[in-house]
Amino acid sequence: MVAEIIEALFGMIGVWALVFWSWIKFFLPASKKSLDGEIVLVTGAGSGIGRLMSINFAKQGSTLVLWDINKDGNDETAEQIKQLGGKAHSYVVDVTKKEDVYRVAKQVTQEVGDVTILVNNAGVVAGKKLLDCPDELIERSMNVNAMSIFWTVKAFLPSMIAKNHGHLVTIASMAGSMGFPGLVEYCASKFAAVGLHESLMLEMDMQKVTGVQTTLVQPYWIDTGMFEGVTLDLIPMLEPQYVVDKIIHAVQTNQRVLCLPKSMYLFPYFKSWMPVDATMLMGRISKSGNVMETFVGRQKKQT
Repeated sequence: MVAEIIEALFGMIGVWALVFWSWIKFFLPASKKSLDGEIVLVTGAGSGIGRLMSINFAKQGSTLVLWDINKDGNDETAEQIKQLGGKAHSYVVDVTKKEDVYRVAKQVTQEVGDVTILVNNAGVVAGKKLLDCPDELIERSMNVNAMSIFWTVKAFLPSMIAKNHGHLVTIASMAGSMGFPGLVEYCASKFAAVGLHESLMLEMDMQKVTGVQTTLVQPYWIDTGMFEGVTLDLIPMLEPQYVVDKIIHAVQTNQRVLCLPKSMYLFPYFKSWMPVDATMLMGRISKSGNVMETFVGRQKKQT
């Protein structure tokens, strides 16, 4: 019993030492690892921040493996990278189909090599109230935003563990920590992505996988067209290039969690102790519940 108490005390000392060290590191310049020669796979690479991330990884000397269901957009990303002198390989993949993911994953390994950085970025949104949202759109959001991560991780993580070298990046959202009206299916899928990422990180830690890093990205709304029409009064949408620069930096410094902007780190904290009615009142005061009323989105805008 005494030994268990002593062990618990030392454990708590270790916890607070890490908390203190994290605050110190916050004010220190972070050392960056090189991305030169890494094989980086980005899902949803045919547009938005997927395209920008791919281009920026290529500028760091990485070889890019581009996955998207949109062949034209994906090929355009590859062409932009090649014009910059980078290396890019374009594959048409439906990430919601595990057979497709596993098949093309083998093809990538044979044609390009073992993927060392996996960026799960592909995402969709329906933007409808739950009772107005067709079942197929709910299933689409869950499959693209959450289920696909299972398949890509199972396809590429084993080789990373075998080499004790790699990096898993999950592009989630602040909607993975807070609910929003009109985004029920989207929030549910992003909550799932966050839970998957955090649980997998702890699982690898328990298995003493030390060479595979993880980065969870939870940004505020990004001005890529995905949320076209959304009305925001307090904080404007984030510029895509700003977000991508921060993501690349987070990968280079092995940052565990990246929330953008920095004020977003506070929201989960407040939510953890505030009464539910208080958080709902804050939502009404800030009119965050109305942001989706003017939603247009990419698909609606094109029709």
